[in-house]
Amino acid sequence: MPTPVSHPCPTGPLRLDGNGTNRLLTCRVLQSPLAGVSDGIFRGLVRRWAPEALLFTEMVNATALELGHGGAKMEALDQDPGPVGVQLFDHRPEAMAEAARRAEAAGAWLIDINMGCPVRKIARKGGGSGLLRQPDLALRIVAAVVAAVRLPVTVKTRLGWCGASADPVGFALALQNAGASALTLHGRTREQGFSGRADWGAIGQVKAALRIPLIANGDITNPEEALRCLAVTGADGVMVGRGSLGQPWLVGRIAAALAGRPLPPEPDSHARIALAREHLEALVAARGDQGLLIARKHLGWTCQGFAGAAQLRRELMVTPSLESALELLHRAELDISTPGPCPAGPGCR
Repeated sequence: MPTPVSHPCPTGPLRLDGNGTNRLLTCRVLQSPLAGVSDGIFRGLVRRWAPEALLFTEMVNATALELGHGGAKMEALDQDPGPVGVQLFDHRPEAMAEAARRAEAAGAWLIDINMGCPVRKIARKGGGSGLLRQPDLALRIVAAVVAAVRLPVTVKTRLGWCGASADPVGFALALQNAGASALTLHGRTREQGFSGRADWGAIGQVKAALRIPLIANGDITNPEEALRCLAVTGADGVMVGRGSLGQPWLVGRIAAALAGRPLPPEPDSHARIALAREHLEALVAARGDQGLLIARKHLGWTCQGFAGAAQLRRELMVTPSLESALELLHRAELDISTPGPCPAGPGCR
């Protein structure tokens, strides 16, 4: 079981108010939107361990939607067995409002506005973390999206553009006043990217100033860290991002820890290979040859922690076909004499 903490975990459903609608989250662990990762197949794997968690589509570009691209990311959301949010990014309020209407019509559970993505090609066009340098525009976007839909509208953001100019409390209060139903705050500035440690203390200062829910994000890689983050920040929940790469069970394990339930066991080596095979076959069935290319990163993240894993990953990165990839996975499974932790030695990890 996770190490106990002095600050009790939040209990009960988390209420998110929309424009005439109310939504209740019964699971206070969220899976972050991840570009090129959090498609329906990945979400289905996460849902296996965390059936009630709020998951997100990949980021959707409002301009791309106008041009007829990106709509596939929002298909069949109303058929998902659990809540799915759509995260939008752009720098134009009217385009964001129209994209939000389309997401609502597609069955989105809520709309999230990305104000934290540090990728340069997005930020330099005014989207993602670029909005941290244009707070007035950021607030106009929130107001426009809130007015366009009945769903709750949330914002995912960072502490600021850089340390010298950051005013996370002031910006968060302004987003709240513009109509945001909740905020997710990553404990780094855009300047930091993903370097250094997330500043959970700063997240706690923002939480203390807000009346709307605050979700903490950054460096939450296991149940123990999730509990510690809540103890430090007093946040209403946590969002898991990069920690779930190759570990779709992580959200479910953290959810169990927050609820005081026994943690489901982490998959052993055989189960990891079986999961990698399932993910690979599903991506190829859905995307053909492109699915094989997409699968390579997932295979690399999942095939960890057993003898021969490093060599297996190298071979999977260049394998030319589904059949050859499946043969590599089959051989790796046969080579594992016993399931369990990785034995010491080179080539294991």
